[in-house]
Amino acid sequence: MSKPKNSSPKKSSQVQVLKGKLDISRSGMGYVIVEGQDKDIMVRPNDFGKAFHGDIVRVQVAKDAGSRRAEGKVIDVAERKQSEFIGNVQVNKNIAFFIASGEKPVPDFFIPVEKLMGAVDGDRVVAKLVKWDKNDKKPQGEVISLIKASDEADMAMKEVLIDAGFPLSFEPEVLLEAEKLSGKISREETSKRKDCRDILTFTIDPVDAKDFDDAISIRNLDNGNYEIGVHIADVSHFVTPNSILDKSAYARATSVYLPDRVNPMLPERISNELCSLRPNEDKYTFSVIFQITNRAEIKHKWIGRTIIHSNHRFTYEEVQQTIEQKDGLHYKPILLLNTLAQEFRKERFKNGAINFSSQEVKFQLDETGKPIGVVIKESKEAHKLVEEFMLLANRTVAEYISKIKINKEPIPFPYRIHATPDDEKLKPFAAFAKKFGYTFDIHDEKQVAASFNKLLTDVQGKPEQHVLEQLGIRTMAKAVYTSTNIGHYGLGFENYCHFTSPIRRYPDVIVHRVLQQCLEKNLSIDKKMEEKCKHCSDKERAAMEAERAGNKYKQVEFMKQFLGEEFDGIISGVSAFGFWVETVAHKCEGLVSVKDLNEFDDFRLDEADYALVGVRTARKFRMGDKIRIKLVAANLTKRQLDYEWVMEGMKAGGGKKKGKK
Repeated sequence: MSKPKNSSPKKSSQVQVLKGKLDISRSGMGYVIVEGQDKDIMVRPNDFGKAFHGDIVRVQVAKDAGSRRAEGKVIDVAERKQSEFIGNVQVNKNIAFFIASGEKPVPDFFIPVEKLMGAVDGDRVVAKLVKWDKNDKKPQGEVISLIKASDEADMAMKEVLIDAGFPLSFEPEVLLEAEKLSGKISREETSKRKDCRDILTFTIDPVDAKDFDDAISIRNLDNGNYEIGVHIADVSHFVTPNSILDKSAYARATSVYLPDRVNPMLPERISNELCSLRPNEDKYTFSVIFQITNRAEIKHKWIGRTIIHSNHRFTYEEVQQTIEQKDGLHYKPILLLNTLAQEFRKERFKNGAINFSSQEVKFQLDETGKPIGVVIKESKEAHKLVEEFMLLANRTVAEYISKIKINKEPIPFPYRIHATPDDEKLKPFAAFAKKFGYTFDIHDEKQVAASFNKLLTDVQGKPEQHVLEQLGIRTMAKAVYTSTNIGHYGLGFENYCHFTSPIRRYPDVIVHRVLQQCLEKNLSIDKKMEEKCKHCSDKERAAMEAERAGNKYKQVEFMKQFLGEEFDGIISGVSAFGFWVETVAHKCEGLVSVKDLNEFDDFRLDEADYALVGVRTARKFRMGDKIRIKLVAANLTKRQLDYEWVMEGMKAGGGKKKGKK
C-alpha cells in the first residue's frame, strides 16, 4: 500500500536547534555548552557561521547522534560576548584589515580606510565590530582607538576588559544622552518625596572613591528612639527603562574594578555627578528609614523616595579613627551607629550567618600605574558599620517585596540568593578539617553554619588558618541573581536582594524600579526577569574574572623586580601538575611545577589530603604548608609567575640542581 504524500519525515523532526555558549579552543575547534546538557556539541571551524568565542548562539544539531559526540552548525548569534577587540591593522593603499590578537581565533575585519582613525600599517589598535551582513565574507569593523607601544600595562588592562566582554568606552549617543540630563532639583519632583535635607547625613567610602551611592542619616526622636535612614542614589530617576542609557547599562550590568582603573557601568556624568551623594549638595535618593531603640530593636520601617543633603564625606579611615579615639567630627552619632551595627552583626551570626572574612590585597601604584608596593586591607569596625546597615536595607526591601503577589503569584524580582553547600564538596572538606582536630556536623544546614563559625573562631592565629578559610570558602555555592527566592544561606536571610549600589550594579536598578511600582500599586509582570537575572549573574562572573586577571598582571609586573630572589610562601592550591604558592610578604601567587619536583621524587596528587606526595620519600606538599621558594620566571603575557622549591638547608642556585628553567 502506498504511503500518503504527507507521511514522509519532515526535516524539522531530524534536527533540533539548541541555544548555548560557543567555546572555541586554542586548536580552533568549537564546543557549544548548552545548560542542562551533560555533553557539549562539537562545532567545526567552518561551521561557526558569524559567531565568535563566548557568543550565545543557536546551533542546529542532529537529534540522534547515537553514541558519538553530537556535532552541530551555528545558524544564528543570539548575543555577542564582545564587540571590541585588540590587534593590529594591515594597510595597503586603499585596503585595510584588522587582525585580532589573543589565544582565541577571530576572523580578520575589513576596515574602510576612512574608519582607520589615522592608524597606519602595523599599528596596535582597538577595533569595533560594526556589521557582518549575510553576504559578506568578512566582518566589517572600525578603529576606535590607537594603543601606544609605550603603554604595555595600559594595553594589558584593556585586553583584560575586552576579553571579558566589556566595552572600553561609551557610545557617543550614550554620552550625549547623559549630558542632556538635568541635575536641577525641581519643586515638582521634591513634592513627591520625603524631605530629609534637615537631618544629619553623611557618606563613608574608600579614600579614592568618586561615586558615593549610599549615605546614612541619624536623629533622635522624642520617644527616645533613633531614626536611622539608609539613603541610596536614585539612579532609576535618571536612567529610564529602554532608554539608550538603560540599554548601555544593562549590556555592561556592572562596573569593573581593575587595580589601576574603573570601567564604569554608567557614564561619569551620572556616576560621579548627578547620582553621586556628594557633600553639600541636594540629591534624589531611594531610602529605607528605621526607628531603632538603643537595644537595636527595630520598631518601624519606611521605604520610599527621598531628597537628602549630605553634610560630610567621611573615609573609612577617618571613621575608624573616630571609633578608636572616641573623638572627632560627629563622633557621638558615629559611635552610636557602630554600637547598633555590632548588635545587628551579633544577631546575624546567632541566626545562622557564616562569619567568613577575607583579606583584600591592593597595590600601591605610582603616577604611571606601575605597582610599587602591596597593601593588605582588613575589614575593620568602620567597614562593618556600613556593611551592617546596607545588609539591613537590602534585607528589608526583599522582605517587603516577597509579601506582594499578583494573581496569587510572587512578583518577578531579582533576589540575591545563595544555596546551601554541596554535600560532595562539604564531605571532603569536613574530613580534611578533622585532620587538624576540627569536627563538623553536616546533618542539617544550621549545624553546618554553626560548625563553620566555630571553626573560623577556633582556627584564628593557627598555622592552618589560611588553608581552612580558603577551602571553606571554596565549599560554598556562588551567590547569584534569580527570581526564584530560596534565601541567602551565607547571610542567614530568608529574603535578600541588592538595593544599595545602583551606580555600579544593574540588578539594584531593577530592584528600585520594581520597588517603586509596588509602592505606587502600579504593578506590571516582567516576563523576562529570569533572563535579566541570568545576564547580570553572567556579567558579574565575567567582571570577577577580569578583576582576577588584572590583579594577576599587576602581581607579575610587581614581582619581576625580584627575579632570582627567595621568599617564604604558603601553598595555596594543589593539582596533578604542581602546586601554587602565595608569598607571605606580597600575597603574590605562582606555580611550582611537578616537572621540577620530579628531580627529587615522583610526586602524585592525593586529592583527599589536598597534597602532592612523593612515591619514594613520602615527602608531602600540602595546601596550607609553609614553604621556601625562589622566583624563576615572570611572564606578563601569560600573567604567570613560576616558582621553584628551595629544599631545606640548601641555598637556591647552589648544591644540587633544582630546576631546568
